[in-house]
Amino acid sequence: MSAETYRDAWGIPHLRADSVLELARAQGRVTARDRAWQLEVERHRAEGTSASFLGPGALSWDRLARRARLADTARRCQAALEAKDPETAAWVRAYVDGVNEGLSETERPTTPATHTVTFPTSATPTPQAAAPEFTRTGLTPGRWEPWTPLAVWLATHILFAGFPAKLWREHITTHLGPDAVALFATDGPGTAGSNGWLVSGDRTTTGHALIAGDPHRWIEDPGVYQQIHLSCPEFDVVGLAVPGIPGIAHFGHTGTVAWAITNAMSDYQDLYHERLRRTGAGVEALGPDGTWHRAARHTELITVAGEKGTEGETVEVEVIETDRGPVIAGGPEGLDDGTPAALSLRYPPRVTADLGFGALLPLLRARRVADVDRALDAWAEPVNVVQAADTEGGLLHRVAGRVPVRAEANRLLPVPAWEPGHAWDGWHTPPRAGLTDGVAVMANQRGPATPLGIEFAPPHRADRITELLAGRERWSAGDMPAIHTDTRLGSAAALLDRLTPLSGLTPGAAALRDRLLSWDRHMDADSADAAHYAALRTAVVRRLAAHPVLAPASVPPAYPEVLQPWLALVPRVGHALEHLLRAEDLYGIDRAAVLRAALEEVAARPPAGTWGDTHRLAAWRALPDPTPAPDSTPAGDSTPALDPAPTFTLAPGPRLSGDHDCVLCTSPVPGVTDLAARGPAARYVWDLADRSGSRWAVPHGASGIPGSPHHQDQQHLWLAGELAPVVTDFDQLTKESDV
Repeated sequence: MSAETYRDAWGIPHLRADSVLELARAQGRVTARDRAWQLEVERHRAEGTSASFLGPGALSWDRLARRARLADTARRCQAALEAKDPETAAWVRAYVDGVNEGLSETERPTTPATHTVTFPTSATPTPQAAAPEFTRTGLTPGRWEPWTPLAVWLATHILFAGFPAKLWREHITTHLGPDAVALFATDGPGTAGSNGWLVSGDRTTTGHALIAGDPHRWIEDPGVYQQIHLSCPEFDVVGLAVPGIPGIAHFGHTGTVAWAITNAMSDYQDLYHERLRRTGAGVEALGPDGTWHRAARHTELITVAGEKGTEGETVEVEVIETDRGPVIAGGPEGLDDGTPAALSLRYPPRVTADLGFGALLPLLRARRVADVDRALDAWAEPVNVVQAADTEGGLLHRVAGRVPVRAEANRLLPVPAWEPGHAWDGWHTPPRAGLTDGVAVMANQRGPATPLGIEFAPPHRADRITELLAGRERWSAGDMPAIHTDTRLGSAAALLDRLTPLSGLTPGAAALRDRLLSWDRHMDADSADAAHYAALRTAVVRRLAAHPVLAPASVPPAYPEVLQPWLALVPRVGHALEHLLRAEDLYGIDRAAVLRAALEEVAARPPAGTWGDTHRLAAWRALPDPTPAPDSTPAGDSTPALDPAPTFTLAPGPRLSGDHDCVLCTSPVPGVTDLAARGPAARYVWDLADRSGSRWAVPHGASGIPGSPHHQDQQHLWLAGELAPVVTDFDQLTKESDV
């Protein structure tokens, strides 16, 4: 035996091999078998070539990927890994070898684009059935290089820290002054997060710790997390892998130790306004020493597929890099509306040639929390809050990742590259934290990572999880889904509290106010009251955004399209509504009049159904579904142009409970749409008493192949808040093949 593939009842791959390298190769191969189309989309996005088959909608992303030098940075990081950590480099290469083997088995099918491919549950997908999307695009699977997983990781997380929020702060400061930054400081439209909680053995029925939670990301189909089991003589680990990346980075259980992460909301990327000029030799940038320095410059070509079979085009992109970093917007000639001539991005892997892949193998080999702790010392990005527990009672709660030490101004806004005082000066020591009353809760709120960030998620999810955990003395793994699916909306108070003193209402508006004040504040899919609250919130957001004081900020500066979601006024008002309603003064805006008019508006045209009628799952797909479900788009709603990764389109689906500030964080964009493109990308419960007591689920299924019985078979679990058992006993699994 070199390697074997097994499957459980949910089609989840369980891999067993004689060595670490054979296991990595098997992981790459099975991922390519299950997720060939997803892997190719991610590879092209990382290389900035996705417009070649996805068309003009992907061009803005491809420009960013090229100008930010994602692929070149990945090559640098891989070269450094080869020199400093040859074992990890060989492990990554083995994974890539497996991916290429799996992709070579994936031929472009000859079936029509509308054909639904099916095969028996026990069968292995044939090459023809493996990727029907290849026929629709004419794409042939390409070849992965040893640096491709690093490029995929970098492309997945380059916007994770939300550096475009600095452009928003600059924009709103220009219109309203510096005090506006705090008013709009909240979880923005492009930020991903998570819930996570650790319960010590003192608070469980078994006397051993539990770790539970759900990462919040854009809900993609196929999903961004891959359930997998990796076993060899050195380790046996079950967890959630990122397709295209070897090992199990974020959520894993080795049998004796388990770990999980949330986004720390740290600020570790800087933007610089650059002054550039052309010379006979190329391009120069003005440095903080007052002199001009030669910038690296070259041009690249992006092929763009035409729409609906039309002939495409080739677009030239100028790639410039200064001493600060790659120029991601503008150039020596400036932008037409007078915004700064150029904008460069400084991000840690470009500076250090290190993406933190040296942490991945030690995590798989971990036996105790001390091992996890040491492994995380090598973590780079994204910056996470990590919780871990082991079977001997060890507990860990820390921040992991690389955050530069620099001036406070760098953290808030883009800074002038030609002025001194904005250089990086070393790295922060990642903070640590403990438990309170036997629990630790992480939900992107201010906490151990506070010194490293500027904006954090509102405290509602963390406070609610803490409240629920306090309501019971002892917890079991089976109790955790009740927390995962809690729908209490803590942020509703800011709006509802302002309704009580309103006067001069018509009878209909007064009745609506009374109805909402008696509502239980749970955003359940079958709740008509929740639908009325959401309709009122939408009306308030839109009216505030249209007010003459705020409306001028609705015209964003002319930065690239891929950065525009962070600059859109209405989503910013929607996510900052609490601050805007509770501020002592809002630039003289009569908020009572706004609320009164919004109440009258909704009373005159109340929603006809329940919250779930408009609050639908909007999973992102690189290609839209050619045969969408009938009546899948709620009446009166629209798909928002809020996608920071424009290669994806939205496909509205099933009804949802929850809301942005619920523990069940299925995020609409107040004022824009009730559809939820973000939500729990997985749910997990790690049981340290017995790994077989652990549970998990993903929004869709283990397979990325349309027509597979495991493409959508977990969706009913995900929608109901139920979890599938984690099975790791190979005697209970079905052998699929030798690899």
